[in-house]
Amino acid sequence: LCVLKALAQRSQSASLYSVLSFFRPLRTRSKGNFLAEGFVKKQARKYVVIGRVQGVGFRFFAENWANRLGLSGYVKNCADGTVEAYAVGDAAALEEFKVRLAQGPLSARVDQVQEFEVQVQPGYRRFVIESDS
Repeated sequence: LCVLKALAQRSQSASLYSVLSFFRPLRTRSKGNFLAEGFVKKQARKYVVIGRVQGVGFRFFAENWANRLGLSGYVKNCADGTVEAYAVGDAAALEEFKVRLAQGPLSARVDQVQEFEVQVQPGYRRFVIESDS
């Protein structure tokens, strides 16, 4: 923010776009998002969704919402009948993702969503459906 103020004071006629273009290499490429990637703190969460959540399209539902929210990570079915999701992103997107997981697709019945704060694992560039564990 201090850098933006300094640049604005230097050139009173500078437009917001020209000031932001200074940060062009840092900007995310997602649909007009002007947040600088270097300024957004990434967090990671693991979710375990309990209920009737397998065989109802839950993984596709979770993948769709994660991609809409700009999250990376995975979702997979577990042997105990639950669905596990690991998501990396900013706090607001993770909170919205948890809300969507609690809703689930129309054919699902979500009884509980457990949330765990975990370390950010490198290597996840997008959100994917992983094979069953």
